[in-house]
Amino acid sequence: MRIEDVRICILYIEGTNCEEESYWCFKRLGAKPEKVHLKQLIGMDTYDNEKRDLLDYDIVMIPGGFSSGDYVRAGAILGARVKSSLEAELVKFGKEGRPMLGICNGFQVLVEIGLLPSFDGFMSPVPQAVLATNDSARFECRPSLLKHENRGNCVFTRKLPRGDVIVNPVAHAEGKFVFPKDREEEMLKKMEELDMIVFRYVDPEGEYAGYFWNPNGSLDNIAGMCNSEGNIFGMMPHPERVFYGYQHPDWTREKSREEGDGRVIFESVLDYVTKKF
Repeated sequence: MRIEDVRICILYIEGTNCEEESYWCFKRLGAKPEKVHLKQLIGMDTYDNEKRDLLDYDIVMIPGGFSSGDYVRAGAILGARVKSSLEAELVKFGKEGRPMLGICNGFQVLVEIGLLPSFDGFMSPVPQAVLATNDSARFECRPSLLKHENRGNCVFTRKLPRGDVIVNPVAHAEGKFVFPKDREEEMLKKMEELDMIVFRYVDPEGEYAGYFWNPNGSLDNIAGMCNSEGNIFGMMPHPERVFYGYQHPDWTREKSREEGDGRVIFESVLDYVTKKF
């Protein structure tokens, strides 16, 4: 498949606010993204020419924001709406190896749906983890340092060397990744064995550290993870906000930087799709 033929569904509803940046990350790399409202996929309150089929796309992305105001808990309402109306299509989409990406609120949605971490089949019937309120009990918005931990399973980071530390900004109030206390050790062990951990928060020396380097208190410093198949990926930091070098906080000191650290996420998944399909 040629990169110009890769179709990306940027899913949005009321409250999402990062669909525009996400659209342009794929567009600037030569692909064919489209901002698609959930109602277009479920055929609700739309004209015939506005209807869309999820299975016509090669990549699905759920961007950041505050879908449905993050009432109940972050991502819960959008997750319930998507799962109740598109479960069969999502399972077929994912089982065919087509990638799904969730950033910030999108990551929260993937967890609510049961697509991450999903130890019980491709889509678990109930959430197996949660992205809880930050330990600081406040909205955290600033650059974060992420260490790439994946051994090659995740299709979104294959162009990023393992052990590299990159800068991506965080902007969330509910980003603390946690498991049920009684299954915490068991589930972490599974994630390690199945190469599901993608990014961890680190300090400037590349070491795991607490607040403020870990902005939310996330278990085991987890900032991003994929499913066991590697084609579904969620992360709390925002790679779409550092697509270019001049979007980095140190750009005025390092003007030689042309590409931003977030660009590799989009390049990696497009490389995967063009070679696989």
